[in-house]
Amino acid sequence: MTAEQKATRKLRAILSADVKGYSLLMADDEAFTIQTLQAYRHLMSDLIIQYSGRVVDSPGDNLLAEFPSAVDAVECAMAIQKRLKKENDRFVEGKRLEFRMGVNIGDVVQDGDGIYGSGVNVAARIEGISNPGGICVSRSVYDQVKDKLDFTFEYVGEHEVKNIKEPVRVYKVLLESDLPAPLVDEPLELPDKPSIAVLPFVNMSGDPDQEYFSDGLTEQIINGLCKVSNLFVIARNSSFAFKGKALSVKQMAQELGVRYILEGSVQKAADRVRITAQLIDATTGYHLWSENYDRDLSDIFALQDEITLKIMNALAIKLTWGEQARLWEGMTKNIQAYDLHSRGSECFFRSNEKDNKQARLFFKEAIKIDAAYVSPYALLGFTHINDLILGWSKSPIKSFEEAEKCAEQALTLNDSFDMAHILMGWVHLIKRQHDKAIKEGERAIELNPNGAEARANLAFILCMSDKPKLAIKLLKKAFQLNPIPPLYYNYFLAVAYRNNGEYEKAIEIAEKSLSVHHDQIAPNLTIAASYSFLSRTEEAHKAVEEVLRIDPNFSLDSYAKIQPHKNQETLDKYIDALRKAGLPE
Repeated sequence: MTAEQKATRKLRAILSADVKGYSLLMADDEAFTIQTLQAYRHLMSDLIIQYSGRVVDSPGDNLLAEFPSAVDAVECAMAIQKRLKKENDRFVEGKRLEFRMGVNIGDVVQDGDGIYGSGVNVAARIEGISNPGGICVSRSVYDQVKDKLDFTFEYVGEHEVKNIKEPVRVYKVLLESDLPAPLVDEPLELPDKPSIAVLPFVNMSGDPDQEYFSDGLTEQIINGLCKVSNLFVIARNSSFAFKGKALSVKQMAQELGVRYILEGSVQKAADRVRITAQLIDATTGYHLWSENYDRDLSDIFALQDEITLKIMNALAIKLTWGEQARLWEGMTKNIQAYDLHSRGSECFFRSNEKDNKQARLFFKEAIKIDAAYVSPYALLGFTHINDLILGWSKSPIKSFEEAEKCAEQALTLNDSFDMAHILMGWVHLIKRQHDKAIKEGERAIELNPNGAEARANLAFILCMSDKPKLAIKLLKKAFQLNPIPPLYYNYFLAVAYRNNGEYEKAIEIAEKSLSVHHDQIAPNLTIAASYSFLSRTEEAHKAVEEVLRIDPNFSLDSYAKIQPHKNQETLDKYIDALRKAGLPE
């Protein structure tokens, strides 16, 4: 054999496997372990050949195989693990030989029958990350197989690999035993118009601190699409629930109740930005449109516009004149202001007191740079509303006044920005101006036909205005647009059912909210009142105990003063139910 025949380079999918705790198994029962290993190795070799692969080497408990494609390699690894599980189920736990597997695509050097190189090394390192009986794959493999195999993947982070400069992104292939439960309770029906979810664009910069930038781009594309009446667009909260969850496009679309998925990646470095985007029909896996962009950072605004328009063109959506005018309302052309707004949004959506304060600082800085930038005014106002209604404010009156100023300024700058109307709706509600609050909520929905937030917030205003049936209807639409919603959606729906006299449903929804976050007073109050209305005293007392555990100083008198009910009789009825449940005056 010539030297040229001995050593050649080729691109291959590599499968690396070894046995968990092999040395201990040998020490415990050497003869049984060797016999079982030989049987398993023969089984694995047959399956590797069946999937067009070749066993390269199998020293000790290790096995190295190569395949012409990543699809063959991953399918083979899955088939092996399923078969070995059946074999291992015959033995007690201490006798089972459980293989860990890693799959990578890489350029390898073939020397005779052996293969060498970083592609092999990465496969071996990924195998070490895998659980016993499990499979992990590299990002390069995941990209090749995610739309071709009906398997579910879970992103498990970046991992350093010896002698490899960049960290390797690793994905776990989920077996039937560890498949995650669906994020929504039941599959959703497709709407009667084009429906789309924009998944969080992947941050490819290698710097986790740049995550806000890719999230901000995603959010702006969602905001633009939401204003198109002939589209059904999933809200930000639900799209972002899939961040880091490497599920198939088909599964994500089914859980969100949409036909189309937009996914992409962002790599920001210095004054350049590289963006990839692709629009997929999840029912067929067909890519309707895809594009790569490599631009100056200052072109980010034009890029957002271009991507949004390309999506609408691919879906054959025609804009009305008003939609064209409103498509990018609330935006800026200043990259520094945009950057600060994106950082603020990242903090704001974490929904805790510390990040709420930090978000406020970012929004204020964005406004200093671009005083005509509408969006940070509205979100700044909501940081004050959060302080007010969540009990974070040291001066509720001042917080309200600041929220009102922000709402007025935002509407002065741009009366067509839906978030400004949602904010002003809250201002009117707190002032007990219910009819004005309802008008603001209705205007927000007109401006943003896909506005889940507008519907949810208007629903709460309607609850406080003695219109619970209409509130329930609006909230059901909000849940359809945002099937993995913020916790307060459940609270609003529970209040609507309570005010509508549907106490069992109110309890069910409120308890669902508490299953995610136990230390919430509001759902416990709804539970206590609902049980009280049902004359189920013992359950009502238990809910009261939870309220007093969370806030030992709770008093009905203080609580009643801040409830923005339009009808005093409705409020008195609710407070009396809480009193009967055992809450102190």
